[in-house]
Amino acid sequence: MPAPPAPAPRAAGTGPAPAPRGAGPAHPPRCPSGTGPAWRSGAGPAAREPRREGAAAGRVRLRAARPASRSSPQLRYSSSELAGRRTQLLKGLPATSTVEENSAAGVSVYDFNVTVSPLAAEGVAILPTIVNSNPLTEAFDIESKGGLEFRVITTGNPVLDYETMPKSFDLQIFVEDVTGRTDLNTLTIHVTDKNEHPVFRGNLAIQSKIMITEYSYVRAAVTIYVLEGTPPERIFQVDAADPENAKLQYSLLPATVPFSIRRSGHIFSTKEFDYEKDPHCYFLNITVTDPEGLNSTKTVNINIINIDDERPYFTTKQRIYRIPEEQSPGTIVANVTAEDPDDEDSPSRLFYSIQSSDRHFSINPATGVLQVTGRVDRDVLPLRLHPNISLIVRVEDGSSSGHASEMEITIIIDDVNDNPPECNPSAFRKEANENTTPGTFLVDLRNYCKDIDVDPSNNQFSFTGLSGFGSNNFALESTVSGRLLINGTIDLENPANPGIEVYTLTVRVQDIAHPTYSNIIYIYIRIKPVNEFFPVFRNLSYVFSVSEITKVGSSIGRLHATDKDCPPSVITYSIVAATGTRDYTNIFWISPTKGDVRILARLDYETTQKHIFIVQASDQEKSTTASVTVNVLEVNDEEPVCSPNFFSLQIPVNLAVGTNINGFRIECQDRDSDPRSFRYFINEGNENRHFIFSPSAGSNTSRLILASRFDYESGLDTNWIYSLNVHITDDNLVSARDKTTHLIKTGTVTLSIRVIPNPTTATTTTPGFTVVTKRENLYSRSAWYVPFVITLGALLLLGLLGSLGLRSRCAPARKGRRTPRINPPEKKKPKKEVVVTMTKLNTIFDGEARDPVTGRMYEFSTQSGARRWKKSNEPLQPVLAMQVTSSATEKRGLGVDTAEAPSEKEPSEKRKELTAATKPASKPSAGQSETPGQSGLRLQRKKQESEDGELSSPAPYGRN
Repeated sequence: MPAPPAPAPRAAGTGPAPAPRGAGPAHPPRCPSGTGPAWRSGAGPAAREPRREGAAAGRVRLRAARPASRSSPQLRYSSSELAGRRTQLLKGLPATSTVEENSAAGVSVYDFNVTVSPLAAEGVAILPTIVNSNPLTEAFDIESKGGLEFRVITTGNPVLDYETMPKSFDLQIFVEDVTGRTDLNTLTIHVTDKNEHPVFRGNLAIQSKIMITEYSYVRAAVTIYVLEGTPPERIFQVDAADPENAKLQYSLLPATVPFSIRRSGHIFSTKEFDYEKDPHCYFLNITVTDPEGLNSTKTVNINIINIDDERPYFTTKQRIYRIPEEQSPGTIVANVTAEDPDDEDSPSRLFYSIQSSDRHFSINPATGVLQVTGRVDRDVLPLRLHPNISLIVRVEDGSSSGHASEMEITIIIDDVNDNPPECNPSAFRKEANENTTPGTFLVDLRNYCKDIDVDPSNNQFSFTGLSGFGSNNFALESTVSGRLLINGTIDLENPANPGIEVYTLTVRVQDIAHPTYSNIIYIYIRIKPVNEFFPVFRNLSYVFSVSEITKVGSSIGRLHATDKDCPPSVITYSIVAATGTRDYTNIFWISPTKGDVRILARLDYETTQKHIFIVQASDQEKSTTASVTVNVLEVNDEEPVCSPNFFSLQIPVNLAVGTNINGFRIECQDRDSDPRSFRYFINEGNENRHFIFSPSAGSNTSRLILASRFDYESGLDTNWIYSLNVHITDDNLVSARDKTTHLIKTGTVTLSIRVIPNPTTATTTTPGFTVVTKRENLYSRSAWYVPFVITLGALLLLGLLGSLGLRSRCAPARKGRRTPRINPPEKKKPKKEVVVTMTKLNTIFDGEARDPVTGRMYEFSTQSGARRWKKSNEPLQPVLAMQVTSSATEKRGLGVDTAEAPSEKEPSEKRKELTAATKPASKPSAGQSETPGQSGLRLQRKKQESEDGELSSPAPYGRN
């Protein structure tokens, strides 16, 4: 037996519950709301909250209220918890009782009392409660009969079922009085079996439907449909069962119906039904009975379904109908009716149709109304020849048996005057030359018009109402014939003529019979003009001035010619001839329709300044010509071309400011610009602005000048190779105001300048000559002739000695013997030592001019004023020095020793002169001789190439 519930702890923060006055030990703490003793797993009466009653009587009775949730945890009590406190309070328990299955809610199962001690005069603290059950169930509850009498009753949820539920339940009932005494006892309830009614299953178990019959309302559970003519057969299976699994018997009422039921529950029909003779509906009461006589009854409704077994027949007697043609769609022609014997007194469910193919009529499938659906035209085939239409009308009852009847109906179509006269074509186009003779026939309209009405009284017509602008020049011969004639003279060039090229006339063709339908005929008469006049240009000649930079495809002018013919003829333009033998159709193009002249090729003033060609204007029959002159206007479209356009230079790091670097200059030409229009400026690569060109504008020749010294020591300069991008523009003579609109062209020259750091003194030794000393003197500008005379004398002497050496070496060549490129040592001539004292000058020849007396070119220094004749054999383009390739084999053949690096302080021209004077002449190529100056220049170039390795331009200075 489960122990009484343990005292529940009080909530935190509260003291112990005070004991009632005069009572024994304090009551155990009661369960908080919703947590009192749980009686069953979600079942039975739950714990009740204590409530106070009888406050007016001065005593308090506590009753436990049922908790809100059935899922409250069950409180179980152990024997140790009830020791010393348990008292017999439940009188009549433990006990055993029985209850019948399927008992309704509230059926009393067992009565018992609660006894309390005199000390518990206030009553019961916790009413008798089912705290547990085995097995768990909610089928029982405890209710008060009044006072301390109680009874156990059924709840009806769930309903007790002997066949499917436990046969016995043990209920533990707990009670507690106000003094804290408790009692817990068990009531055992046995469920007894009860014989139950059989139950229907399947469709019969579903809620019965109320069927409305002719005389009453019948509640039928199942409705069965049987076709008439069906032979006797099984029509339904009754499914029933007994809760006690007893064998059941089936019966059927009323017994007079043509149906029977077998022991297996099968319902059979006993006859073949005829819908027209037998009842249409049967109600069968099916009863199932168990061995003890308990039974259940359900009603089955059987409906007999009618089938179509009779042919419908037509009730309409008329077979021929007459209607006029052109009736509107929907016009009723006839109302065809029929009946079906199967339909008895109800409306026939028949379907009407037209079996023959016809697009003029249709029949309503439900009502049999025959009506017009398409146009019925008596005047077209086949109705024009056969105006009768025959229709086969079919009526059927729509069943699958195909019971139907057919009837032929004939409809006669009557002709009416419903068509106007029509002409094909309805519009005529005729032509006549201007000045055509009056009375000339144009067209006979009757040959093209007709009325398609069948009846001759409806197809007669006439022609009336000739109208239109200028219709007075035309006339109808008669209203019957419909012949159209010209009755006036039409001259297009006559100022009195309205100037109409096409006359638009209308003629009405109209029925004679009523109603007078009519149509309009349109006649377009085009008066053909006669070409009487030649095209005429507005000008006998045209002159156009065109810039030579005009884009190809541009329009340069327009020619216009007129023709006095009315209307003016279409004139086409073409280029037919040109002056000379040149084909101008490849240069110019004229629009054939507009006379717009366009250029097809680029014009060049420098090549051709004027173009003359002939343009013809033609109206396809007559033509005329005009002369066109195109003057090409000069535009600055050529860019300056400079020589050289690329050059490499070497300069020493300490080159003096203002020096013409290596004597370099550029010469520029422009086909369409004055030489004074050139401007020179360095566009890229001129870091720290070390280089300028002088003059910077106004000349076709300019020199490269060092503008500022190099400063590598302080870090200002870091670049040793300068790549200069020089631009030469031809806008020097253009004012600042016109430069925004004037066309300017630009040429480009690229220079590569290498700066040589810290040059050293080198001595060059050549066979037969030795340079012994060299001194440097500075002269003032007033003594410019001193270094000039000294230098000139030294050059003459060196030239003479070089010429003698060249002759001695070239003597074997004149004898026809092959001179080896490397002379044998035993044939070397004794060296001739010449002491040459060279004075290094600071003279830099940075300018050149032409002597007005002799016409020769001379060079001059802008700082010292020194002058010298310009060597005629010096190349004008120093770029030639770059094209010489150093060859060790050639040096050995010439007998030249490797030279030391020249000094950076010696000017380029002096070094060249010294080299030319001190170097022996090289052996010329076959069939060619060299001057001493040329030989020395070539040897010096090769030596410089071997020293520099990268740049091939001549070194600017000689040795120290």
